[in-house]
Amino acid sequence: MRACLNETLCFKEVEMTISGECFCGEIKYQIQKPLRDARSCHCSRCRKAFSSQASAYALVDPGHFEWVSGEHLLTSYIGDHGFGLQFCSKCGSTLCGIYNDEVHGVTLGCLNEDPKIQIGRHIYVGSKASWEVIPDGVVQYEEAEPQAAYQGAEHRPQTK
Repeated sequence: MRACLNETLCFKEVEMTISGECFCGEIKYQIQKPLRDARSCHCSRCRKAFSSQASAYALVDPGHFEWVSGEHLLTSYIGDHGFGLQFCSKCGSTLCGIYNDEVHGVTLGCLNEDPKIQIGRHIYVGSKASWEVIPDGVVQYEEAEPQAAYQGAEHRPQTK
């Protein structure tokens, strides 16, 4: 498949396989399509779920995600809203997010290869940890990204 940005600049979309695994290596997965919509959430819930200053997460197409080994070691936490996270029951690594029992995204820290994606925005920076410093120039939102992002001045991302 070819996608042209203009008459002189074209690129070929490359099929890629991305693999990931937990810290102990017992659970492995692969993804057959590029990741999309990478973001970092700085809310207190993500800090606890990811044992870090923020999450690093990107979406996948559920039909292109496959558990390769260790699926029986997965344990899940699912909130009232239907969204949840899956962890390795042996080492505790947060591997993916699920919605209605389907994987909808992966944690970037568990990937084995360069996913060829960058975090496009930081959300909930208004509740970030007091000890965290977010670099200047990154797209960030005090809370969740507005649904109508970029459609008006009041919805433009803040850069600092």
